[in-house]
Amino acid sequence: MKKVTHITLAELAEMAQQRYGDLVKAVVDIEQRCMVVDAEMHADEETYLLESGSRQENLWGINLYPEDFGSDDFVEFDSMINIRPSQGNRSRSVEDASLQKLILDIVAELVHE
Repeated sequence: MKKVTHITLAELAEMAQQRYGDLVKAVVDIEQRCMVVDAEMHADEETYLLESGSRQENLWGINLYPEDFGSDDFVEFDSMINIRPSQGNRSRSVEDASLQKLILDIVAELVHE
């Protein structure tokens, strides 16, 4: 598991190969504009960030598909930690389009070729 403020596509691809083959689980902190990658479960990454001072309402789980970098399929909004009825999010996805855009912008800042 690794907290990142910058990561290369090659690093993500290597992580994907070592764990799931095609994807890397990540949790994005939208307030601190960072993410944790390379854990078996989003919940582990979420716990790591919470213990590092992040606030629950700012953490969102995603999957990154390095082979799809540059396409709409690079980021998948799918995680059990995203189910938050108290924040109006009732599914594993991130339902708010503006929140999705913010997460995509942060990922674009952090991941480089």
